[in-house]
Amino acid sequence: MPRSALFLPITIALAGCGTTDSSHDPVSEQLQVTQYLTFEDNAYPQETHLRNVRQLTFGGDNAEAYWSFDGMHVTLQRTHDGNGFPCDQIFWGELPSATDTTFTLRLLSTGLGRTTCSYFLSGDDRILYASTHLSDSLCPAEPDRAAMGGRYLWPIYNSYDIFISTLDGKIVKQLTDNDFYDAEATVSPKGDLIVFTSNRSGDLQLWTMNLDGSDLHQVTHELGYDGGAFFSPDGSKLVFRTSRPKTEEEQQDYRDLLSKGLVAPADMEIYVCNVDGSDMQQVTNLGNANWAPFFHPSGEKIIFASNHASGGRTFNLFMINLDGTGLEQITYDSQFDAFPMFSPDGKRILFSSNRNNGGTRETNVFVADWVE
Repeated sequence: MPRSALFLPITIALAGCGTTDSSHDPVSEQLQVTQYLTFEDNAYPQETHLRNVRQLTFGGDNAEAYWSFDGMHVTLQRTHDGNGFPCDQIFWGELPSATDTTFTLRLLSTGLGRTTCSYFLSGDDRILYASTHLSDSLCPAEPDRAAMGGRYLWPIYNSYDIFISTLDGKIVKQLTDNDFYDAEATVSPKGDLIVFTSNRSGDLQLWTMNLDGSDLHQVTHELGYDGGAFFSPDGSKLVFRTSRPKTEEEQQDYRDLLSKGLVAPADMEIYVCNVDGSDMQQVTNLGNANWAPFFHPSGEKIIFASNHASGGRTFNLFMINLDGTGLEQITYDSQFDAFPMFSPDGKRILFSSNRNNGGTRETNVFVADWVE
């Protein structure tokens, strides 16, 4: 489901659907975006865990940037009307090793439909992502929020399927092929297992599968949207966001929206469990929207995005122990920080932010050294 920026009037969405053995047409191949790495003076001295904050992208909406296994490359989703991308497409690039080196984003997805949640596979020569391009070459319709009383809603596109592509954009494997929502896929650090979100059982639940799409296993079973899952550093646990409606009224509202292909993400908490779904534990109980979780390199803490302190459109990064103690604020931007991910060696962190955008609605990807 969309990992988009909550409540913000920007577009950072998802997608799914693809075909085996396809590749980019020549026009799409020419639509490569070159950006430059610049150092940003950190305007927030309270951000003591971040050093050498660097902005990687400039312009458009850029989010869900994830590391390669070797820690040298990143993959991300990007919307930029001016460059011919009206909804999210998948790009990848090599992180510059010096400040005067260009950061070149290369288009990986087909340029059609909407895509989401790309992730390197072990070996770093293939990337997993979800797309709607087989269903329609155009971007899928956004929810009519006015007709829903102005509520902020995420669309659940049943045209999303999960694909594996080479770095030159050739789709070599279609892992799912149905009329359900299959998206938000990430890969175990051990390189042997995929976790994703699907409504194939009638609700938005977590599932795991092998790298070839075999051995499907349903991980979660309670009513509510379970998504945005990541593996722990040793591959034994999962962390994810969930809505878990409790009252009869909340449950009915959830079911009604889901029947229309929608989810309201205003109330979410962070949970962890074993990969098979056992030992389910609620980590946060903060209220409002707590999401985009990722394990700290120690495996004993979770970093996540939340608006629990503001109750509105301001999201920052927080860290918390697995038992729910030790809550600590990590970032202090006045607008939006989310999608944190530690590098495989734990020395750096990627995140998306509205900081340094000149007062526009643009969201960009940043990288920083991590300080314990």
